Amino acid sequence: MGVLSSFQNIFKVEELKNRILYTLALLAVYRIGCHIPTPGINGEELSKFLTERGGALMAFFDIFSGGALSRVTIFALGIMPYISASIILQLLTVVIPALGKLAKEGEEGRKKIIRYTRYGTVLISAIQSFGIAVGLESMAQGAFIQNPGWSFRLMTMITLTAGTAFIMWLGEQITERGIGNGISLIIYASIVARLPNAVISTVRLLKAGELSILFLIFLIGLMVVVVGGIIYVEKGQRKIPVQYAKRVVGRRIYGGQSTHLPLKINTAGVIPPIFASSIIMFPATVAGFISIPWVQGIARQLSFGSPLYTILYVGLIIFFSYFYTAIIFNPVDVADNLKKYGGFIPGIRPGQKTAEYLYRVLSRLTFVGAIYLSVVCVLPTFLIKKFNVPFYFGGTSLLIVVGVALDTMAQIESHLLTRSYDGLLRKGRVRGRRG
Repeated sequence: MGVLSSFQNIFKVEELKNRILYTLALLAVYRIGCHIPTPGINGEELSKFLTERGGALMAFFDIFSGGALSRVTIFALGIMPYISASIILQLLTVVIPALGKLAKEGEEGRKKIIRYTRYGTVLISAIQSFGIAVGLESMAQGAFIQNPGWSFRLMTMITLTAGTAFIMWLGEQITERGIGNGISLIIYASIVARLPNAVISTVRLLKAGELSILFLIFLIGLMVVVVGGIIYVEKGQRKIPVQYAKRVVGRRIYGGQSTHLPLKINTAGVIPPIFASSIIMFPATVAGFISIPWVQGIARQLSFGSPLYTILYVGLIIFFSYFYTAIIFNPVDVADNLKKYGGFIPGIRPGQKTAEYLYRVLSRLTFVGAIYLSVVCVLPTFLIKKFNVPFYFGGTSLLIVVGVALDTMAQIESHLLTRSYDGLLRKGRVRGRRG
């Protein structure tokens, strides 16, 4: 009853209730758009063809579009172009000094970077949608296209680009007027929308005798353990003690308090698995459409679940974990800021020594986080390859679902506590990944 009454408190806060209903309404609009077909395409037949020929890449990216990619609906590109543009812009802030300076200019700089991200999203969407249109015409001699030609290519490019721009707008509206991060919730909704298909596939496997009831129970138990592990690691932090020296200004004494600097175990989040999967699967999928023996051999070597695929996958996850962590957390800047405000780590000299210490601790944490990501993402690969488990149980999707749920619950609890209501949990607090 305690948890039930806590959830009832949500609807007692008028602003919070309106935000949640607004979020649900926009997510419903997104899901409706995922079923609106692109003009000039026979969606059902094309979906069967792409699912058979697209293989692992199609299954992987179809998760993030909620099935819209395999049907080539108006939301076929999903939110991935926006994510790609955001990541590219973050990388450029390190390479281009002008962008790096812009990122440190506060709210005005942030608005300009968001504007550049939107431009990048439209550009990436236009390139990808045009490539899809040309690819659809070449596949099966354009049997799925009613009127091939430049009119079809331009129409498809405009439709899919507009669809991605609309999804981007929905995400921004949810972030501003709803609850939670809009882009993350759209991806969350896309993944959860595939759950019924996963359940149906599991039931079919059970009826066909390809999946035993005992193994299904084991699989459900394994999922519970994996989800628990994800929650534990995503909330895990290494707290570095920080002491601030006392300063005498006039007749007042400032500072002297103790605090801590939280370093996350998995600082890079879900970015490494997404990047690693994209890099490995793209050439393998392209090769699958080329009828040349040696190209087909490469495709088989890089196929989903092969030994070479697994080795490269783990290696790229570890690489991107370190790479992305280095982008979003700079030990030198942190050490300089601590020194500037009179802070220091006990036993460590301020300045360069502090930066070296933070770098050493962060490197060890990142290694643990990279191994954790590798295990979570490779385990489902093994289950899919050996036991024909539905792709929904993939590690990347679980990481996103659990992480977004934690962040959204943390925001809801923050609204409740601000207005003197009990949180979602009587004991303790719900803490998001950045909590």
